[in-house]
Amino acid sequence: MWTSWVFWMIAAVALAIFEVFAPSFIFLGFAIGAALMGLILLVGGSALSLSVPMTFLVFAIVSLISWVALRQILGVRGGQVKVWDKDIND
Repeated sequence: MWTSWVFWMIAAVALAIFEVFAPSFIFLGFAIGAALMGLILLVGGSALSLSVPMTFLVFAIVSLISWVALRQILGVRGGQVKVWDKDIND
């Protein structure tokens, strides 16, 4: 049982490293999700008997929540979203 939480922690570190090379909050959200999933399995591993699909579902939900929280806390950088006011053909 201990290997499952170790796997999630290694995945969290790998995803955090990917975030350094492609900064877009996507990998950081997945890294936070993987780290939280590892902590969930470490703390409540014996009490939780999650199947593999249920584990990935919890990971996906936690990753989505962390990504939305990152977007709310850090926001969108200036210039990241371009709004066009007029057509270039005019």
